[in-house]
Order: sequence, then C-alpha cells, then structure tokens
Amino acid sequence: MSEQLGRRELPHDPAVAIRLLGSFVLEVDGDVVALPVGAQRLVAMLALRGRTGRSRLAGLLWPDTLEQRALASLRTGIWRVNQSAVGLVRAAHGAVELGLGPVVDVDQLIERSRPLLAGPEPDCPAEGPDVASGELLPDWDDQWLDAERERLHQLRLHVLEATAVRLAARGRYGLALEAALAALRADDLRESAHRAVIAIHLAEGNVAEACRAYDVCRRTLRTELGIEPSATTSGLVGTLRAAVPSPAPRVTATAVPS
Repeated sequence: MSEQLGRRELPHDPAVAIRLLGSFVLEVDGDVVALPVGAQRLVAMLALRGRTGRSRLAGLLWPDTLEQRALASLRTGIWRVNQSAVGLVRAAHGAVELGLGPVVDVDQLIERSRPLLAGPEPDCPAEGPDVASGELLPDWDDQWLDAERERLHQLRLHVLEATAVRLAARGRYGLALEAALAALRADDLRESAHRAVIAIHLAEGNVAEACRAYDVCRRTLRTELGIEPSATTSGLVGTLRAAVPSPAPRVTATAVPS
C-alpha cells in the first residue's frame, strides 16, 4: 500500500498537538482526530523516541508478529495517520519520523523542568511544573513504554525534590513539605525524599517532627530493603537529636521528718 495514497493538499501545514499524559489525544488545527489503536501507538512511539528505523519500529510495535507482517502493519499505520493529518508521519531512507513539528505534552513537561533541575539560578521559579498532571498512557500495556514511564517517573521525583528545596530556601515550608511528601508517596523507598522531609522540618524548627520523619525512613528501609539509612541521613538526624534538650531529672519529694 502506498504511503502517499489518499493524501490531500492543504494550503498550510496544520497545527498539530499530541497528548500522551493521560489518554492519547491527537489534535489537528484544534480538532480532535480519531485514529485506530495501531496508528495511535505509531504516533506515540515516534513522539517519544523520535526518528526510528523501519524494522526496529515494526518490531517494537508488533513484537509477536513475523517481520514481513509487522512491516506491512507499519505501512498501513503510516497511511492511516497521514489520511487524518497529511504529512504527520514521514518515511524515507529506511527510517520513520514525525513531520509538521507537533507540540508534544511530554516534551513540554521536560522543557519546563530543565530550569529547575539545572541549578540554583536567581531567575528560576521556586515552584516546578505540574508533574502530577497525568501518567504516561496508563491504559496501555505495551512493554516498550516501560522505559519511557521510568524516565518520567524519575523526572517527577527529581522535580518534586528540587521544588521542595527551593521552596524551603524561600521560607515557604508548607508548600515545600507538600512537594517532598508527594515524592515520598510516589516512592517511599527513596531516601533523598525522606531526607528532604527531615531537612524541611529542621529548617522550620520542628525538631521532634524531623526525628519522627527519620524514624519513618529508618523503619521503611529496614523493613523493605534490610538496610540502614545512609551516613548523610543519619548524620543529619544526629544533629537534630543533639539539638533536643535532655529532659530535666525528675525530682521526687521526700518526707520531712516531724
């Protein structure tokens, strides 16, 4: 089947947007375009991975199919996508890529995260991008998505922790704690997130809360992994506990002889 079949000429390149956080959505000039499931997966993979060789692309999208059948499915998928958005998928020299310069929400999220993760710049916003806006195609069970989901999961954790640090440095402890605890909810075995919670309590002057947070960290790591917190975390809590005044000795009243 020719990849050019059925194409119609447009007076301009359409504005294309691809949403992958949550459910798959393809918009062309502001209108939502329906695609078959196979075509959706083709667009999603190219949006996430960029230019990919034909054989590799076919093998990833149709892993349980013979190569010739997978390549035929790929040709059909390209044709179907380009029927709805002329020129969105380009195939040449044995590789396939997206055309039309689509706006992809995952790329936007990564770009908004870069300033926060690059380092403490004066003009960097204290609060990071909304990294909890949706999971990457949660209803799809394709194995090739595992690495992409892990990449975004790690990005989310780093953004939350960096946000917590910056907010705490600006004295916005409530929001800082919210960001650090969100990182813990996403991965309660992440020691750096536990450490961020402890540090925020310390910065706010809540020594007892910091000690309790350390105990939670220690108990979680012991139970789940059979390990102790790192020297960095233990050293932090050692400083905290040293700041707690020892309780005054209890004075027992003695009977006065008559």
